[in-house]
Amino acid sequence: MEAKPEAYQKYTPEQLRKQLTPEQFRVTQQCGTEQPFNNAYWNNHQPGIYVDVVSGEPLFSSQDKFDSGTGWPSFTKPVDKENIVNRQDDSYGMLRTEVRSSRTDSHLGHVFDDGPGETGKRYCINSASLRFIPVSKLWAEGYGRYLPEFEAAGIKTDAPERETAILAGGCFWGMQGILRKIPGIITTQVGYTGGHLPNPRYEDTHDSKSGHAESVEVVFDPRKLSYEELLQNWFFRMHDPTTRDRQGNDHGSQYRSAIFYTNGQQQLIAERVKRAVDASGKWKSPLVTEIVKATTFYRAEEYHQDYLVKNPGGYSCHYLR
Repeated sequence: MEAKPEAYQKYTPEQLRKQLTPEQFRVTQQCGTEQPFNNAYWNNHQPGIYVDVVSGEPLFSSQDKFDSGTGWPSFTKPVDKENIVNRQDDSYGMLRTEVRSSRTDSHLGHVFDDGPGETGKRYCINSASLRFIPVSKLWAEGYGRYLPEFEAAGIKTDAPERETAILAGGCFWGMQGILRKIPGIITTQVGYTGGHLPNPRYEDTHDSKSGHAESVEVVFDPRKLSYEELLQNWFFRMHDPTTRDRQGNDHGSQYRSAIFYTNGQQQLIAERVKRAVDASGKWKSPLVTEIVKATTFYRAEEYHQDYLVKNPGGYSCHYLR
């Protein structure tokens, strides 16, 4: 989980021929090289990140871009080393190190040992392999994980000051006890959502009568904590997402694992993170977490709020795996 796995969609060659321009297909799928000084990003100085044009997999940051004088976009390092694969390339009578995206196997370019700074590397990349996302669109396009580095550099992003997540994963006491301590979390409250009964009370959720799940509404600062990190590094570790309608000794649909997304961006991220966690091998059984559109969230009775703060010895089956 700490390796930040990402599950980006793969496509067939037939799909890619429809999705990409002929030049993009030639470069990414046939190991082509575009012309220097005549491509989209060699002279781009805007702040943002560069992603795989095939899948959207994050590859490089403008924070690590430099003018190499070669006419191709050049970087000192990838934004996440797990997203890059190096391979020996002996084509054209030369011995070089090819750079490919790790999950979709797109040809990107080559890496050389003549770069500046601490890394001494020059990742010489084809613009045709990349799509640039400016900081003004990072949050909106689901790349909130990369906001903090720009905010820390004094570059204002498109992230709002607050974002809301609604999560369910068993008894809301234990979930709130963990969530409220996460850096970047502003407020939490427990309640009921996802069912059919208006204004439910605690007794209405027993035996799955109301259809509601015990949930936590989390308000967080997306400039410090991304929705993706909240799900991947916390939500999917604080409960068992492979047990349907059960956590520990608690049984019933009110204890189901669910992510209630508030917009399309959250839905996209939730589905991507679920695929990644499922494929990571962290859990031995398939994930059963529901990803559904958020409806009305009903605040639970006051004695449930911050229950484990009021009752330090109270029951909880939640802990970070």
